[in-house]
Amino acid sequence: MAEATRVPLQPISRGSLLMLILGIAIGVALSAAYAWWTVPRVSVDTVTAGTGEHPKPTDVVFVRYTGKLDDGTVFDKSQDIALPIKGVLPEGTPLPLENMLPGFRDAVVKMQKGGKYVAEIPAAMAYGANPPQGSPIPPNADLTFDIELVDFMPMAEAEAKFQQLQQMMLQQQQQQAAPGGEAPQSAPTPQPAP
Repeated sequence: MAEATRVPLQPISRGSLLMLILGIAIGVALSAAYAWWTVPRVSVDTVTAGTGEHPKPTDVVFVRYTGKLDDGTVFDKSQDIALPIKGVLPEGTPLPLENMLPGFRDAVVKMQKGGKYVAEIPAAMAYGANPPQGSPIPPNADLTFDIELVDFMPMAEAEAKFQQLQQMMLQQQQQQAAPGGEAPQSAPTPQPAP
């Protein structure tokens, strides 16, 4: 190999290296700040503080809520489910967080049991340009929810409690249908005519 093709590298001064590192750090910081301010986020304000753990995105929450548009128009309001047997499930409306709007789910996982909150959800994390057909929600509408987090539990526990409630209701119906509390007898099966 010929000596003429070798290019000697000049050493970099400490000041130049420091300026390069500082320039990269400033560029990263500016990019992070831009992303922070431009990415839509859910805002959660505490009205009454709750206690304990926060729900997980896979939990079932029991809530009372009112959904409003920016002008104050109520587009949705929860109703407690009427339970014939008390004490098996918490009060409120059961909502599996996995099936909820991303913004609603992100808001609820910041809440605690027994707390009351106001969640502001940007359109990009709600229905965006495609709200449900026939709903009063216009395209690209930001949503506000007043939410009371009554309780929450893992999906498997909620399913087990719903099954328990169903069995208790069936037993209660059987006891009410039978005179003297005896189990009802099934009616004979009709036979086809010969």
